[in-house]
Amino acid sequence: MTHKGQIMTTLNEIMSPKSIAIVGASDNKGRIGGRPLAHMIEQKFSGGIFPINPNRDTVQGIKAYPSLLDVKEDLDFILVAVPSNIVVSVIEQAVQKKAKTALIFSSGFSEIGGQGEVYQNQIKKISQESGLRVIGPNCLGLFNSATNFYPTFTSTIDRATPKPGGISIASQSGAYGSHIYMVAHQRGLGIRYWMTTGNEVDLSVGETIQLMAEDPDVHTIMAYAESVKDGEQFTKALDTARLEKKPVIFMKVGRSEVGAAAANSHTASLAGEDAVYDEVLRAHGAYRVRSTEEMLDVAYATKPRIYPAGKNLGLVTISGGGGVLMADAASDEGLTVGPMPQDAQKILKELVPFASPMNPVDVTAQFFNDLSIVPKFTDLMLSRGGYDALIGFWTSVAGSPVLSKPLLASLKQAMSGYKDKLFINCMVAPQEIYENYEKEGFLCIEDPTRAVVAMSALMFFGEKFNEKLRLNSFDAAKYKVNIPDKNLNEIDCSEVLLSSGLPVLKPFLIKDIDELSSYFKESKNKYVMKIVSSDIQHKTDVGGVVLNIDNLEMARSSYQNIFKNVKNTVPNAKIDGIMISPMKKGDLECILGAKIDPVFGPIVMFGLGGIYAEVMKDIVFAEAPVNKEKAEQMILSLKSKDIFYGARGKPPVNINSLLNAIVNLSNFIAANSDKVDQVEMNPILVSETEVIALDALIIKK
Repeated sequence: MTHKGQIMTTLNEIMSPKSIAIVGASDNKGRIGGRPLAHMIEQKFSGGIFPINPNRDTVQGIKAYPSLLDVKEDLDFILVAVPSNIVVSVIEQAVQKKAKTALIFSSGFSEIGGQGEVYQNQIKKISQESGLRVIGPNCLGLFNSATNFYPTFTSTIDRATPKPGGISIASQSGAYGSHIYMVAHQRGLGIRYWMTTGNEVDLSVGETIQLMAEDPDVHTIMAYAESVKDGEQFTKALDTARLEKKPVIFMKVGRSEVGAAAANSHTASLAGEDAVYDEVLRAHGAYRVRSTEEMLDVAYATKPRIYPAGKNLGLVTISGGGGVLMADAASDEGLTVGPMPQDAQKILKELVPFASPMNPVDVTAQFFNDLSIVPKFTDLMLSRGGYDALIGFWTSVAGSPVLSKPLLASLKQAMSGYKDKLFINCMVAPQEIYENYEKEGFLCIEDPTRAVVAMSALMFFGEKFNEKLRLNSFDAAKYKVNIPDKNLNEIDCSEVLLSSGLPVLKPFLIKDIDELSSYFKESKNKYVMKIVSSDIQHKTDVGGVVLNIDNLEMARSSYQNIFKNVKNTVPNAKIDGIMISPMKKGDLECILGAKIDPVFGPIVMFGLGGIYAEVMKDIVFAEAPVNKEKAEQMILSLKSKDIFYGARGKPPVNINSLLNAIVNLSNFIAANSDKVDQVEMNPILVSETEVIALDALIIKK
């Protein structure tokens, strides 16, 4: 891939250098500048090692040099472990030596502000102008277990020497990245690459995922991040991993709605940071985990590299209670636990009369009296049940030295004709027995709920790997509109959105109380009146709205009361007049909104609206623009989806008009992102015949 400095970078170039210089190398193996040198000496790194320490002739038995410029040999990788005020000059020397990569342990940069921010900006400028890849500053380092390359001061290496495997870790946090590695090691997972990115002056978690996705030695990526700076780069990396069929198991922390308290609309507060991250990760094929345990379970489950294409799960159990527990977990995960066909159930009953052959298939503990039926059961479930994968709940019985080997042999025979199918065993057994099963390609997870969650993750990846990537391309010029160069009141907002093909109720502006009489001469409508002011966004809060006005006397009284209320509550607001429009009724109040997310750009939002918007929070998001297919996926992902398609005998709403509204608003925000920050239509009334917004808000940049 192309770096900002227009050089090509691969993970191999960063992780497998021919030489490394350690600036600030220490003779003390316990110090930050001493640990990486000690690691590489002990693990026999085959490349050249050049300690830089002007106060010593040797460091840990290796010849030392006063500075980088005193080393005559070529240097690929520069490790920096000196105070922050010296780092910039070291980076300049690294450029002079034509190094490819510099990794900065040192802290005291943007995380403390002030002069530290100045230093970091200087490093960033050098990196961009020279093409030197910079990792950090303020990071814990990285390793490549296959080449014994350990430029890191993490203490986990002392206690748990990495073993190469197909899983790699990318983490913003060094300490948490070390935690993930240590737990993975204890779970027996081979970790090939481990990289922490710290302050991300150059290389980010997003680009690290990209590099890992492009590397042939990586099959699974675990990632941890607190924030993402470059949304476009990040989503490209996730798309690359998906195209390469490499699972990205992602932990994004900081689930609070940052900045929501200062938001100017429901859209902004509902579309908090976490909600947008959740949608972007899911849409681009990354599986989001909430705990380290879940992350490690899913990473472990990717070892066979089998990703079921469907979500129909077969459950076989020796315990009725265990089967119900797994079925409940499957329901929570949105998986299908479909029943066996009737004729297949009959065959199962003939094989094991005491079995419950539905699904979960409960064979009871008597199953172990005749393990020869295992292949027959399995074949029936996979060939006739149409299950995409199976989970077997054997509890501690499978851990018996007497039963574990014959059960494994039976399972091997059972799955011999289904190499593309996955079978997870839920069992409690000694580590040796687990390893015997794993050598034969069987996964073992002792807790049944965790097994179902891990299977759900694999099915998510299977679904995403089989999806065609669709670019959200559209003709932006077609949806570009003229937005008045002033603060917009509701009349202005409605006219802008109407010109974009959005279904907004056309309001009329009243500037004189005598203009009201024309609305009540022959009309039988009821009307709503609202204050019109670009200084007031939530009109109800200031007494600026009156509903159900059905005669002139009430209209005149309402007109006067609205002015009085507003003058009392917001005396400095500029009032443009009062708008009047017919009252509308719809079966369902919804909210349709859009915003420019600071990381991921245009976002469109839809869900239950009115007073339910922030109470129920049945809201869904998507990167804009969206097409009709994506818009319908948004509706179908709501908890309340059945209401839109006709529930409890009610007719379906006008889905086509609703889809058009979602698509048009997504096009509007994407095309006008240079001028518009937020849009909200709340409530938007949805019925069998009509989709119409009663309120419109546009917040400009």
